Amino acid sequence: MMNSLLGGRYLLGQMIGTGGMADVYIAQDQRLSREVAIKILRSDLAKDPSFVARFRKEAKAAAGLNHPGIVAVYDSGEDPAPYIVMELVNGETLREYIRELKAQNSKLPLQRALEIAEGILAGLEYSHARGIIHRDIKPANVMITNKGDVKVMDFGIARAMDDLGATLTSTWNVVGTAQYLSPEQAVGELADLRSDIYSTGCLVFELLTGIPPFTGETPVSIAFQHASTTAPLIRSISPDLPEGIETVLAVALAKKPEDRYQSAQAMLDDIARVRAGEKVLTKVASAPIFTRKAALAYGGSFLAAIALAFTGFLMSGNPDNDLPQLPSVVGLTEDRARELLADYAVTVKRAHDGAIPRDRVASQLPLATTRVKMGSTIVLTVSDGPGEAIVPDNLIGMSLIDARSALTSVGLLVSQTIAAPSDQPQGTVLDVSPSVGSVIEAGSSVILTIASGEITVPNLIGVEAIQAKTLLIQAGFLVKEFYDLDTEQPAGVVIRQAPEAGSTQTIGKSVTITINEQP
Repeated sequence: MMNSLLGGRYLLGQMIGTGGMADVYIAQDQRLSREVAIKILRSDLAKDPSFVARFRKEAKAAAGLNHPGIVAVYDSGEDPAPYIVMELVNGETLREYIRELKAQNSKLPLQRALEIAEGILAGLEYSHARGIIHRDIKPANVMITNKGDVKVMDFGIARAMDDLGATLTSTWNVVGTAQYLSPEQAVGELADLRSDIYSTGCLVFELLTGIPPFTGETPVSIAFQHASTTAPLIRSISPDLPEGIETVLAVALAKKPEDRYQSAQAMLDDIARVRAGEKVLTKVASAPIFTRKAALAYGGSFLAAIALAFTGFLMSGNPDNDLPQLPSVVGLTEDRARELLADYAVTVKRAHDGAIPRDRVASQLPLATTRVKMGSTIVLTVSDGPGEAIVPDNLIGMSLIDARSALTSVGLLVSQTIAAPSDQPQGTVLDVSPSVGSVIEAGSSVILTIASGEITVPNLIGVEAIQAKTLLIQAGFLVKEFYDLDTEQPAGVVIRQAPEAGSTQTIGKSVTITINEQP
């Protein structure tokens, strides 16, 4: 489609992205002489009236939103295919940003994670005030500009708050992405602004720990956990985080919508308290809406709602339409799974799975919705829980890098490193908690005590803030950041540092950087 002219106005350039519904191109608006981004509905979906309607809905939902924290929609049309004209944002998605950090074995500093959360919530507060909820907040739908600003995009499954027909009754209307799905969306109930807050909580949890609160092999198993399992407390994964952020996320991730923040602004206010070092006054609800017992009561209908949301749209064009479809039994007990599969020969094996509760089905073969003959063999894998891991007995004396690798190889993580005086080489592991040889749950974290040492502070002046922070974290320093304005320097770069470049600093100590803010 490159060099095509859409609507007699937009000259298409190269493709810059693609998704489940549409492809995105750079384009030149010849009327206003500016570059824009154009999202074009995929040709194979343009023939489906339901997808066209959803695409129009996105344009309508986002067109009225004019906020610096939301990617602007300028125009839309349907010549020769349905398209939406949007603001061209120079930057990367938050998903790409997180992947880069993981590739560098780095973690986002608390203050930066909270800045990103504030940017998302500010955009949501604006859209909620105008009657639009997003319903698919996730890292792929958040842009980080080259200047470090945050912009929410892709209101593809948004709806007006008074649109009571927007439920899971249509299989194409998959409301949300599994890892960031609210409990009410998971079971096919109506989503409201508090659903966006739950999804934002999931995203912030991932920013601070590197993993979302729930993971699993299939979207169905993840959705089941959202609806039936209380999210882990974030300090059980990252003990170094302040108590306030644990409270904020526990409230945002409450199972009952009424137990969550009732507005994005309320969550913003508590995040501001955390950033200021103040006490968070909001109380965490005492009990979730969906206990495991309650989830069992949903039985087949509960899983059916989830299965419809995630697999129903994949069911076209099967030549074996005369054969029955397998139900999804992932997340159910073995007895309940056997009841639903009574017409098949069921074989069960057990395996450790950290994402599925013990004695629940972790996977099935053939997969759910596959059409197979009655009497065929169905293999179920039932979870034995996360299993156990042994803290390696050779950690003491290893380098920090080697110790991380050794722990990862047995299914354990490093949650914190503590620097201590020693005559050992800098970064040498001196102690580990729990102690070597301890048997603990797989997926758990350990704390390493490492030898401190004087190392040279790198020159960070003029370096992009994220790169500077990554360099410091990888060197073993803590990072303190401040903002100031220097009109002679580019925005987003380090303009001052302490200690100065070339001086020495003990590993584990803080290095302060001042970042040039946008005028």
